[in-house]
Amino acid sequence: MPDGCVARFTFCKEYATMQRMREKKKRFGRRLGDGLQLVLVGMLTGAFVGVIVTFYTILASMAEDFSRGYYGFFRDNPAFIPLLFLALGLGAVVVGGFVRFLPCIRGSGIPQTEGAMRGLMRFSWYRALTGMFAASLLCIFLGLSAGSEGPSILIGGSTGAGTSDTLRARALIRRYQITGGACAGLAVAFNAPLTGMAFAFEEGQKRFTPEVFVCSFTSVAVAVLVRNALYMAFSLPVGAYFPTFSFAGADMLDPMFYGYVLLAAVLVSLAGVGFYFALFAAKRLFKKLSFRNGMGKFLIPFLLAGAAGLVTANVMGGGHAFIASLGSGASGVESVFSSPLWATLLIVTAIRLLVTVCNMGAGVPCGAFIPMLAIGAGLGALMSLMAQAMGMEAACSDALIVICMAVFFTTVVRAPITGVLMTLELTWDFAFLLPALIGVAAGYLIGDVFRVRPVYDRLLDEMLAEDGGQAENFAARFAVRVHSQAAGRALRDVLFPADVRVTRVERGERRFIPDGNTVLLPGDILTVEGEVRPDSDASALLSEMIGPPLEE
Repeated sequence: MPDGCVARFTFCKEYATMQRMREKKKRFGRRLGDGLQLVLVGMLTGAFVGVIVTFYTILASMAEDFSRGYYGFFRDNPAFIPLLFLALGLGAVVVGGFVRFLPCIRGSGIPQTEGAMRGLMRFSWYRALTGMFAASLLCIFLGLSAGSEGPSILIGGSTGAGTSDTLRARALIRRYQITGGACAGLAVAFNAPLTGMAFAFEEGQKRFTPEVFVCSFTSVAVAVLVRNALYMAFSLPVGAYFPTFSFAGADMLDPMFYGYVLLAAVLVSLAGVGFYFALFAAKRLFKKLSFRNGMGKFLIPFLLAGAAGLVTANVMGGGHAFIASLGSGASGVESVFSSPLWATLLIVTAIRLLVTVCNMGAGVPCGAFIPMLAIGAGLGALMSLMAQAMGMEAACSDALIVICMAVFFTTVVRAPITGVLMTLELTWDFAFLLPALIGVAAGYLIGDVFRVRPVYDRLLDEMLAEDGGQAENFAARFAVRVHSQAAGRALRDVLFPADVRVTRVERGERRFIPDGNTVLLPGDILTVEGEVRPDSDASALLSEMIGPPLEE
């Protein structure tokens, strides 16, 4: 080859290398800018969520304490009980009106938030925030078996959406901030940052991407710091959620203890399966009630809650006091009708299960997160009594109760990592990690045997069906832009809208079906197919992530 040709070839090769380096630098700079934007907006979202959800949980705790007080008055003065049921009837009408005009607040709020995270549904963030804030507090004040953790997730997600809308962020950033706000809301409610982050990956998005990690980490970290600062300012305890549980004297290496854990896990998970199917049977029954445009169906859970609260205070509120009373560091569970401990636990757990099924079946805007944990704790206490009768040491009782909480939650929600992390962070003790993993694995497998779907996924599907607007087939071709989020990334690391997938990649003359490891390059033409709802912003999200759609 002549020297001139060699020099020209070398120059062209070096020029092409320099161009590739420039493109990499531009791509890196864009991603760095997007990352900084996510961090800054995530921190802002976390600060807002920390303030709002902290005040909400404090008010919820005050409302629960107040309801226990006036229910005690009615127990001591039976002549005034009709006034209680009159107030409950009026409360049912008010809450029913809330739900009729703000359907986005029905239920615990978690399915709606997950739908917004995945781009499956949209709602007005300020209406969802204020509506759930007021309606769920009223439910707690009236003595329902209602927790503040589920509503905290919706309030947090709404706060993230509000922050994004105020800053006029892109649709993709809005999804990230809803995710960050929702997991921050759960972290603040439980003072459990790892649980909040695990919820974002395992339950919210059901996938891991760098952006989801960044937005959830920054939002959770700032929100929990704000929460703890406010708690210290108000002289409130900033520690483990359930400090009454102690595992110091338990021998977690005893092979017999693992046998007790497996036996308890099987029985508790079977109860979880029963709870799951009872819930959706109740939903079908409540759906048939059309009295007063559907508002009348709230009379049943409200009046049932009043009757249950008159029987025992252990079934009121979310269940924080009941769970704490089961720990060895507490004074014990208040007896029902002077019955022995096993009978009291059986009555309380059965009533809690019944009222929680009614609340969720009717769509009462109140949390079911902590009530499910309370049911699991009650079942765990019963399993502990049975295991002690079989020879288990009493020192292992607290560990078995906490493990059963995780087992029941995992069986119903199908989120084992979140379940394990949550119980560890609620007690601030990692001594029972291995037996907890074994118990949760058993519960998860039994849920698989009975084909239990994640409860919040199924509730979300039913909400989407009730809201109308059937999903439509979607198919389009997009060209990958040089500086787009998808360029240079593996397919698995791109947060595509739910129910949408890349079915083909065109790269020059090549045509192939991609997998999760396929790295998308600038200039690739992607064929995207799936099912989307009419009100979905899937097309806008895909244009932001990939590039403009191609005209057919």
